[in-house]
Order: sequence, then structure tokens, then C-alpha cells
Amino acid sequence: MKISVLLTLCLVTAVTFAQTTLPDRNASLKQEVQLSYQRGLGYLAKQQNAETGAWGGETEPVAMTAMALFSYMVDPARSPKTPLTPAQAKGYAFLLKNVQPDGGIYVKARANYNTSLALMALVVHPQADDNLQAILKARRFLIGHQMDLDEKGKTDNPLDGGIGYGDEKGNHADLSNTHFTLEALKYADAMLADRGDTLKNEPKLNFAAAIEFVQRCQNRPESNKQPWVSTDPKDYGGFIYGPTETRGPKVEENGRVAMRSYGSISYAGLMSFIYAGLDESDPRVQAAITWLSENFTLEENPGLGPNGQFYYYHTMAKSLAAANLDELKLKNGKKIDWRGDLTQKVLKLQQGEGSWVNSSGKWMESDPVLVTSYMLMSLGYVYRGL
Repeated sequence: MKISVLLTLCLVTAVTFAQTTLPDRNASLKQEVQLSYQRGLGYLAKQQNAETGAWGGETEPVAMTAMALFSYMVDPARSPKTPLTPAQAKGYAFLLKNVQPDGGIYVKARANYNTSLALMALVVHPQADDNLQAILKARRFLIGHQMDLDEKGKTDNPLDGGIGYGDEKGNHADLSNTHFTLEALKYADAMLADRGDTLKNEPKLNFAAAIEFVQRCQNRPESNKQPWVSTDPKDYGGFIYGPTETRGPKVEENGRVAMRSYGSISYAGLMSFIYAGLDESDPRVQAAITWLSENFTLEENPGLGPNGQFYYYHTMAKSLAAANLDELKLKNGKKIDWRGDLTQKVLKLQQGEGSWVNSSGKWMESDPVLVTSYMLMSLGYVYRGL
């Protein structure tokens, strides 16, 4: 399955998503999105630290700042020639101030997570070439943190091919961090591909190993021999957090513990397969799409209820956009316009001052800066009609 033509154009030739239109029947919805987006940006503007240029205070300031800046850069109303505002420039300066000697972009912890999001923000900077060295160093940093345990060059450990937070005591890799890394590298490589031989002598991620890692997170017995894999048809094709752990439910199944598939991470799994290079005809991809279609809902994060619900919306938007799917076919055979349904749900949940927030504080979703950035980016993916 190929990255969409529109996304490639946007990254490589700076064609803006503002030039892309949803179908004419969605003209009024487009206007609502634009108004909602400006309200959301207005809220974010008030949350920026005027002195440092950062968002997020002491809690993940690099990641929070990167997501806020990405939200500004993919504003549907933004022109590619629009210069940075002083506040946006200050935000980018904060990111660059935190480029570490090892090439990562972080303060202290969660180095891979922060670097992935910062790399995304740098790639969509209107003058990205000004930060080319930082982009290349961040790219090398992420590639250098791909797991290769036990015998080198062989995927003989369940964690091999995956990415973790980057600062764990002991070994760890999970599908959430892996999908953020794959996304950042996809954007970076699309942008760098138009810069002559820039990538010629640069390292490459081991995509074959990444695919093996992702399939070791999928409930699909044909391609995953981990002992926790569920044989329940309701789980088939979905994903869990990592090959050795989950954040979703577990069940007793034939005298062993099986791990159930859940929503947000299953979208992350689909996107990971796509960005790692699997074709849409691949049975692992097809199984993922089928599970997501049959479990589609906007009322909760399937398997986790309200926990991580806005992360779920965010991964849904970018994963289905990357998959180039215009419709999902539900279990009852009904086809739905997921973009229209998701957009209306997101608009409905916006607070009066322009923010979004989850009443469940799990995974930091009580932080309106994080959740507002999630939703603005989601609206951006939807508006673009990728």
C-alpha cells in the first residue's frame, strides 16, 4: 500500500492541504472545520510559554511543542508562503535548543518519542532546509534505536525490529513508539528525497525487521506464534501494545492467557504496516482493516472504553488517511464515510474556549494541550482528504 499521492506532494513540493477539497457535498462541513481549527489554534496560542516558546510546561515539553507546531503548520487555511509568526519561530527555536549531542531532540526522558514528534515538526517547517542537519541527525538517532537483541542481524527476539521510548532500564519496544518513528521517518524521507543525493549515504531502517515486529503485535495466528495470541475470531487481525505486554484486556483461553485486540493500537498497527512497505493486498493488512471495520465506533476506544479515546481518534485519522480508504465496510455490510463521521464527532466534543480534553485522565489525556493538538492534527488529516 503506497503513501497517498497527496501526502507526497504536500511534503515534497509544499502543495498545501488548503488547496485540497473534500467533496462539494461537504462544503459546509469544511467551513465548520476551518472555524473549529482557528478556535483550537487560538486556545493553543494562549498556552505557549512566552519566555521559552514551549508548550507543555515540565511535562514532555519537546513533544508538546512539536505537536502544537505541527498543528499550526498543517492548518487548512495556511499557505506555503506564509512566514512563521514570532511565537511559532520561538517554538521552533525551543525544539532546536534541545537537539542533543547524540542527535536526538529531547530534554531528559522518552528520547525516541520526543525525537519522532520533533522530527515531524521540523519536516513541515516552511524553510525546512534551514534545519537540514538537525533533521538528518534526528533521523539517524531514531534509526539507531531500532532493537536488535540477541544475535545481531537476526530477528530472534520478540522485540527485534521495534522501537521503545529510548531511555528504558532494560529492553523495551512497543507498537505506539514504533508507529511514531515509522511516521516520522516516512515524512522525513519524503522531504529529503527531493534534496539530490542527501539520503545516499545515510542509514536506513531495517523495514523487514520492523514488519516482523509489528506482526508480532497482531492477533493473527498464521503470522504470529507468540504464546498470548488469541484464537477468538473477535480478536483476529487487531493488535496489542507490544509482543510481550498489552494495555488492553486479557482473558483465559484454553488454559492460557490470551491478549485481546483493542482500537487505538490497531490503527497504529495498520499505519505501521503501510509505512514499513506492505502492500494493501497483504493478508496482514487486510486482516487489520477488517478488524478495524468490524469494530468501528466513535463512542469509545474499543477494548479500553474512554481511556486513550482521543489518541484513538488521532491514530484513526492518520492511519485511514495513510491507507487511502474513503469508506469502511461495517460488519452488517453498511459502508460509512469515516471522515465525515469522525469530523462531526470531533467538532461536537470541542470545548467553548476551543480546546478538547478527556474526562478520563489516562495517558495524560486530562491535559488539554495534548488533546487539542491531537484533535487539530486529526482535523488536518481529515480535511485534506488523503
